[in-house]
Amino acid sequence: MKKYTFTEKFDTRSGFGAGLLELGRTNPNVVGLCADLIGSLKMGDFQKEFPERFFQMGISEANMMGVAAGLTIGGKIPFTGTFANFSTGRVYDQIRQSIAYSGKNVKICASHAGLTLGEDGATHQILEDLGLMKMLPGMAVINTCDYNQTKAATIAIAKYDGPVYLRFGRPVVPNYTPKDQIFEVGKAVMLNEGKDVTIVATGHLVWEAIKAGEILEQKGIDAEIINIHSIKPFDEKAVLASVNKTGCVVSAEEHQMNGGLGDSVAQLLARINPAPLEMVAVNDSFGESGTPEQLMIKYGLSAENIVESALKAIARKSK
Repeated sequence: MKKYTFTEKFDTRSGFGAGLLELGRTNPNVVGLCADLIGSLKMGDFQKEFPERFFQMGISEANMMGVAAGLTIGGKIPFTGTFANFSTGRVYDQIRQSIAYSGKNVKICASHAGLTLGEDGATHQILEDLGLMKMLPGMAVINTCDYNQTKAATIAIAKYDGPVYLRFGRPVVPNYTPKDQIFEVGKAVMLNEGKDVTIVATGHLVWEAIKAGEILEQKGIDAEIINIHSIKPFDEKAVLASVNKTGCVVSAEEHQMNGGLGDSVAQLLARINPAPLEMVAVNDSFGESGTPEQLMIKYGLSAENIVESALKAIARKSK
Protein backbone atom coordinates (compact mmCIF):
# COMPACT_ATOMS: atom_id res chain seq x y z
CA MET A 1 0.00 0.00 0.00
CA LYS A 2 1.42 3.35 -1.04
CA LYS A 3 1.80 5.63 1.95
CA TYR A 4 0.10 9.01 2.00
CA THR A 5 0.94 11.53 4.70
CA PHE A 6 0.09 15.12 5.45
CA THR A 7 1.66 17.84 7.53
CA GLU A 8 -1.21 20.32 7.44
CA LYS A 9 -4.98 20.44 7.31
CA PHE A 10 -6.94 23.05 5.38
CA ASP A 11 -10.54 23.57 4.34
CA THR A 12 -11.12 22.90 0.65
CA ARG A 13 -13.02 26.19 0.30
CA SER A 14 -9.72 27.99 0.96
CA GLY A 15 -8.26 26.10 -1.99
CA PHE A 16 -11.03 27.60 -4.10
CA GLY A 17 -10.26 31.09 -2.82
CA ALA A 18 -6.56 30.69 -3.58
CA GLY A 19 -7.27 29.35 -7.05
CA LEU A 20 -9.68 32.17 -7.85
CA LEU A 21 -7.14 34.78 -6.77
CA GLU A 22 -4.48 33.22 -9.00
CA LEU A 23 -6.92 33.17 -11.90
CA GLY A 24 -7.68 36.84 -11.34
CA ARG A 25 -4.00 37.64 -11.77
CA THR A 26 -3.60 35.59 -14.94
CA ASN A 27 -6.94 35.81 -16.74
CA PRO A 28 -8.62 39.23 -17.07
CA ASN A 29 -11.89 37.63 -18.20
CA VAL A 30 -12.44 35.87 -14.87
CA VAL A 31 -15.08 37.60 -12.72
CA GLY A 32 -16.51 36.68 -9.33
CA LEU A 33 -20.10 36.80 -8.09
CA CYS A 34 -21.17 36.00 -4.54
CA ALA A 35 -24.50 35.73 -2.75
CA ASP A 36 -23.59 37.51 0.50
CA LEU A 37 -21.10 34.83 1.61
CA ILE A 38 -17.73 36.33 0.71
CA GLY A 39 -16.03 35.14 3.89
CA SER A 40 -17.52 31.66 3.78
CA LEU A 41 -16.50 31.19 0.13
CA LYS A 42 -13.03 32.72 0.70
CA MET A 43 -13.59 35.21 -2.12
CA GLY A 44 -12.41 38.24 -0.12
CA ASP A 45 -8.87 38.37 -1.53
CA PHE A 46 -10.21 38.35 -5.10
CA GLN A 47 -12.69 41.09 -4.20
CA LYS A 48 -9.97 43.30 -2.68
CA GLU A 49 -7.53 42.90 -5.55
CA PHE A 50 -10.07 43.06 -8.38
CA PRO A 51 -13.04 45.12 -7.10
CA GLU A 52 -14.10 46.03 -10.63
CA ARG A 53 -14.43 42.32 -11.47
CA PHE A 54 -16.37 41.30 -8.38
CA PHE A 55 -20.14 41.55 -7.89
CA GLN A 56 -21.82 41.23 -4.50
CA MET A 57 -25.27 39.95 -5.45
CA GLY A 58 -26.79 39.79 -1.98
CA ILE A 59 -29.14 36.99 -0.95
CA SER A 60 -30.42 36.68 -4.49
CA GLU A 61 -29.04 33.42 -5.83
CA ALA A 62 -31.45 33.03 -8.75
CA ASN A 63 -30.57 36.50 -9.99
CA MET A 64 -26.87 35.68 -9.57
CA MET A 65 -27.17 32.73 -11.96
CA GLY A 66 -28.97 34.85 -14.53
CA VAL A 67 -26.37 37.61 -14.31
CA ALA A 68 -23.56 35.06 -14.62
CA ALA A 69 -25.14 33.62 -17.75
CA GLY A 70 -25.39 37.11 -19.21
CA LEU A 71 -21.76 37.93 -18.47
CA THR A 72 -20.60 35.01 -20.61
CA ILE A 73 -22.13 36.66 -23.69
CA GLY A 74 -19.50 39.37 -23.39
CA GLY A 75 -16.70 36.83 -23.09
CA LYS A 76 -16.40 36.84 -19.32
CA ILE A 77 -15.81 33.67 -17.28
CA PRO A 78 -18.02 34.06 -14.21
CA PHE A 79 -17.37 32.12 -11.01
CA THR A 80 -20.43 32.13 -8.76
CA GLY A 81 -20.07 31.45 -5.05
CA THR A 82 -22.52 30.35 -2.38
CA PHE A 83 -23.36 27.28 -0.28
CA ALA A 84 -23.95 24.04 -2.21
CA ASN A 85 -27.60 23.93 -1.14
CA PHE A 86 -28.21 27.40 -2.52
CA SER A 87 -26.02 26.76 -5.59
CA THR A 88 -28.25 23.91 -6.77
CA GLY A 89 -31.60 23.26 -5.12
CA ARG A 90 -32.60 26.90 -4.72
CA VAL A 91 -31.70 27.88 -8.29
CA TYR A 92 -32.17 24.70 -10.30
CA ASP A 93 -34.57 26.24 -12.80
CA GLN A 94 -32.21 29.14 -13.52
CA ILE A 95 -29.27 26.77 -13.94
CA ARG A 96 -31.22 24.45 -16.21
CA GLN A 97 -32.68 27.13 -18.46
CA SER A 98 -30.14 29.96 -18.49
CA ILE A 99 -26.88 28.05 -18.07
CA ALA A 100 -27.12 24.36 -19.02
CA TYR A 101 -29.71 24.54 -21.80
CA SER A 102 -28.09 27.68 -23.14
CA GLY A 103 -24.57 26.20 -22.90
CA LYS A 104 -23.17 29.15 -21.00
CA ASN A 105 -19.58 29.10 -19.72
CA VAL A 106 -20.50 29.60 -16.04
CA LYS A 107 -18.51 28.04 -13.19
CA ILE A 108 -20.90 27.26 -10.31
CA CYS A 109 -18.70 27.02 -7.21
CA ALA A 110 -20.33 25.50 -4.15
CA SER A 111 -19.03 25.33 -0.60
CA HIS A 112 -20.42 23.76 2.58
CA ALA A 113 -21.55 20.59 0.80
CA GLY A 114 -22.58 17.33 2.44
CA LEU A 115 -22.78 16.20 6.05
CA THR A 116 -19.45 17.79 6.95
CA LEU A 117 -21.14 21.19 6.93
CA GLY A 118 -21.81 19.98 10.45
CA GLU A 119 -23.74 21.93 13.04
CA ASP A 120 -25.88 23.91 10.56
CA GLY A 121 -28.02 20.80 10.17
CA ALA A 122 -30.14 19.07 7.56
CA THR A 123 -31.58 22.14 5.87
CA HIS A 124 -28.09 23.16 4.71
CA GLN A 125 -26.43 19.74 4.34
CA ILE A 126 -27.34 19.05 0.74
CA LEU A 127 -26.70 15.43 -0.21
CA GLU A 128 -28.45 15.47 -3.58
CA ASP A 129 -26.43 18.06 -5.48
CA LEU A 130 -24.15 15.76 -7.47
CA GLY A 131 -27.17 13.91 -8.83
CA LEU A 132 -29.05 17.09 -9.63
CA MET A 133 -26.13 18.57 -11.52
CA LYS A 134 -24.85 15.50 -13.35
CA MET A 135 -28.28 14.96 -14.91
CA LEU A 136 -28.08 18.30 -16.70
CA PRO A 137 -26.83 17.83 -20.27
CA GLY A 138 -23.42 19.40 -20.84
CA MET A 139 -22.75 20.12 -17.15
CA ALA A 140 -19.36 19.01 -15.82
CA VAL A 141 -19.41 18.00 -12.14
CA ILE A 142 -16.24 18.16 -10.01
CA ASN A 143 -15.87 17.07 -6.36
CA THR A 144 -12.39 17.66 -4.94
CA CYS A 145 -10.69 15.98 -1.99
CA ASP A 146 -8.28 18.50 -0.43
CA TYR A 147 -6.94 22.06 -0.58
CA ASN A 148 -4.34 21.44 -3.28
CA GLN A 149 -6.72 19.62 -5.58
CA THR A 150 -9.43 22.25 -5.12
CA LYS A 151 -7.02 25.03 -6.01
CA ALA A 152 -5.83 23.12 -9.08
CA ALA A 153 -9.40 22.35 -10.15
CA THR A 154 -10.47 25.98 -9.78
CA ILE A 155 -7.68 27.05 -12.09
CA ALA A 156 -8.33 24.24 -14.56
CA ILE A 157 -12.06 24.80 -15.01
CA ALA A 158 -11.44 28.36 -16.25
CA LYS A 159 -10.01 26.71 -19.40
CA TYR A 160 -12.86 24.20 -19.66
CA ASP A 161 -15.37 25.29 -22.29
CA GLY A 162 -18.83 24.94 -20.81
CA PRO A 163 -20.74 25.00 -17.53
CA VAL A 164 -19.10 23.44 -14.49
CA TYR A 165 -20.31 22.58 -11.00
CA LEU A 166 -17.39 22.61 -8.54
CA ARG A 167 -18.19 21.16 -5.11
CA PHE A 168 -16.04 21.64 -2.00
CA GLY A 169 -16.44 21.88 1.76
CA ARG A 170 -16.23 23.67 5.07
CA PRO A 171 -14.15 21.52 7.47
CA VAL A 172 -10.38 21.34 7.67
CA VAL A 173 -9.17 18.05 6.20
CA PRO A 174 -5.78 16.49 5.42
CA ASN A 175 -3.95 18.15 2.53
CA TYR A 176 -2.07 15.32 0.83
CA THR A 177 -2.26 15.61 -2.97
CA PRO A 178 0.67 17.21 -4.83
CA LYS A 179 0.94 20.99 -4.66
CA ASP A 180 2.06 21.18 -8.30
CA GLN A 181 -0.52 18.73 -9.69
CA ILE A 182 -2.02 19.11 -13.14
CA PHE A 183 -5.80 18.82 -12.83
CA GLU A 184 -7.50 17.12 -15.78
CA VAL A 185 -11.29 17.32 -15.94
CA GLY A 186 -12.68 13.82 -16.47
CA LYS A 187 -9.43 12.01 -15.61
CA ALA A 188 -9.40 9.77 -12.55
CA VAL A 189 -6.30 9.63 -10.34
CA MET A 190 -4.79 6.27 -9.37
CA LEU A 191 -3.74 6.43 -5.73
CA ASN A 192 -2.79 2.82 -5.12
CA GLU A 193 -2.61 -0.16 -7.45
CA GLY A 194 -4.04 -3.39 -6.10
CA LYS A 195 -5.51 -6.71 -7.17
CA ASP A 196 -8.23 -7.74 -4.68
CA VAL A 197 -10.83 -4.95 -4.65
CA THR A 198 -11.33 -1.57 -6.31
CA ILE A 199 -12.25 1.41 -4.12
CA VAL A 200 -13.45 4.48 -6.02
CA ALA A 201 -13.93 7.53 -3.83
CA THR A 202 -14.67 11.21 -4.23
CA GLY A 203 -14.37 14.37 -2.13
CA HIS A 204 -13.80 13.97 1.59
CA LEU A 205 -14.18 10.18 1.29
CA VAL A 206 -10.90 9.87 -0.64
CA TRP A 207 -8.88 10.20 2.57
CA GLU A 208 -11.16 7.69 4.27
CA ALA A 209 -10.52 5.31 1.34
CA ILE A 210 -6.78 5.68 1.83
CA LYS A 211 -7.15 4.84 5.53
CA ALA A 212 -9.37 1.89 4.60
CA GLY A 213 -6.68 0.63 2.23
CA GLU A 214 -4.17 0.63 5.08
CA ILE A 215 -6.54 -1.36 7.29
CA LEU A 216 -7.23 -3.84 4.50
CA GLU A 217 -3.50 -4.28 3.94
CA GLN A 218 -3.18 -5.43 7.55
CA LYS A 219 -5.80 -8.07 6.72
CA GLY A 220 -3.79 -9.26 3.72
CA ILE A 221 -6.04 -7.54 1.17
CA ASP A 222 -4.56 -5.48 -1.65
CA ALA A 223 -6.93 -2.62 -2.52
CA GLU A 224 -6.78 -0.52 -5.66
CA ILE A 225 -7.80 3.04 -4.76
CA ILE A 226 -8.94 5.61 -7.31
CA ASN A 227 -9.74 9.28 -6.72
CA ILE A 228 -12.77 10.15 -8.85
CA HIS A 229 -12.73 13.93 -8.67
CA SER A 230 -14.81 14.22 -11.86
CA ILE A 231 -18.28 12.77 -11.41
CA LYS A 232 -18.96 13.98 -14.93
CA PRO A 233 -17.24 13.52 -17.35
CA PHE A 234 -16.84 10.12 -15.70
CA ASP A 235 -13.62 8.20 -16.37
CA GLU A 236 -15.24 4.93 -17.43
CA LYS A 237 -12.01 3.50 -18.83
CA ALA A 238 -10.17 3.82 -15.51
CA VAL A 239 -12.98 2.19 -13.53
CA LEU A 240 -13.50 -0.64 -16.02
CA ALA A 241 -9.79 -1.39 -16.25
CA SER A 242 -9.58 -1.63 -12.47
CA VAL A 243 -12.69 -3.76 -12.03
CA ASN A 244 -11.55 -6.09 -14.82
CA LYS A 245 -8.46 -6.69 -12.69
CA THR A 246 -9.97 -6.90 -9.19
CA GLY A 247 -13.42 -8.31 -9.94
CA CYS A 248 -15.31 -6.15 -7.42
CA VAL A 249 -15.70 -2.53 -6.40
CA VAL A 250 -16.68 -0.23 -3.53
CA SER A 251 -17.83 3.36 -4.13
CA ALA A 252 -17.48 5.95 -1.37
CA GLU A 253 -19.01 9.43 -1.29
CA GLU A 254 -20.50 12.08 0.98
CA HIS A 255 -23.79 12.10 -0.92
CA GLN A 256 -27.03 10.21 -1.23
CA MET A 257 -26.65 6.66 -2.49
CA ASN A 258 -29.11 7.58 -5.22
CA GLY A 259 -27.71 9.77 -7.96
CA GLY A 260 -24.07 10.08 -6.97
CA LEU A 261 -20.78 8.35 -7.77
CA GLY A 262 -22.05 4.89 -6.87
CA ASP A 263 -24.98 5.39 -9.20
CA SER A 264 -22.58 6.15 -12.08
CA VAL A 265 -20.48 3.08 -11.27
CA ALA A 266 -23.58 0.87 -11.13
CA GLN A 267 -24.79 2.08 -14.51
CA LEU A 268 -21.37 1.45 -16.02
CA LEU A 269 -21.11 -2.07 -14.64
CA ALA A 270 -24.66 -2.94 -15.65
CA ARG A 271 -23.98 -1.86 -19.23
CA ILE A 272 -20.54 -3.35 -19.77
CA ASN A 273 -19.19 -5.62 -17.03
CA PRO A 274 -21.49 -6.75 -14.19
CA ALA A 275 -19.45 -7.15 -11.00
CA PRO A 276 -20.15 -7.01 -7.24
CA LEU A 277 -20.61 -3.41 -6.10
CA GLU A 278 -21.01 -2.08 -2.57
CA MET A 279 -21.84 1.58 -1.95
CA VAL A 280 -20.70 3.69 0.99
CA ALA A 281 -23.05 6.67 0.98
CA VAL A 282 -26.00 8.17 2.84
CA ASN A 283 -28.94 5.79 2.46
CA ASP A 284 -32.08 7.81 1.65
CA SER A 285 -31.83 10.08 4.67
CA PHE A 286 -31.45 13.75 5.50
CA GLY A 287 -28.65 14.79 7.84
CA GLU A 288 -28.80 16.44 11.24
CA SER A 289 -26.81 18.79 13.42
CA GLY A 290 -23.51 17.50 14.79
CA THR A 291 -19.78 17.73 14.31
CA PRO A 292 -18.46 16.48 10.97
CA GLU A 293 -16.74 13.56 12.72
CA GLN A 294 -19.91 12.52 14.55
CA LEU A 295 -22.00 12.69 11.40
CA MET A 296 -19.54 10.77 9.22
CA ILE A 297 -19.57 7.94 11.75
CA LYS A 298 -23.33 7.93 12.35
CA TYR A 299 -24.18 7.92 8.64
CA GLY A 300 -21.66 5.21 7.78
CA LEU A 301 -19.04 7.21 5.90
CA SER A 302 -15.88 6.22 7.78
CA ALA A 303 -12.84 4.19 6.78
CA GLU A 304 -14.24 1.31 8.80
CA ASN A 305 -17.43 1.35 6.72
CA ILE A 306 -15.35 1.20 3.55
CA VAL A 307 -13.42 -1.76 4.94
CA GLU A 308 -16.65 -3.56 5.80
CA SER A 309 -18.02 -2.93 2.32
CA ALA A 310 -14.80 -4.12 0.70
CA LEU A 311 -15.00 -7.40 2.59
CA LYS A 312 -18.60 -7.83 1.47
CA ALA A 313 -17.71 -7.15 -2.16
CA ILE A 314 -14.82 -9.64 -2.05
CA ALA A 315 -17.08 -12.29 -0.50
CA ARG A 316 -19.66 -11.78 -3.23
CA LYS A 317 -16.96 -12.07 -5.89
CA SER A 318 -15.98 -15.54 -4.71
CA LYS A 319 -19.50 -16.97 -4.90
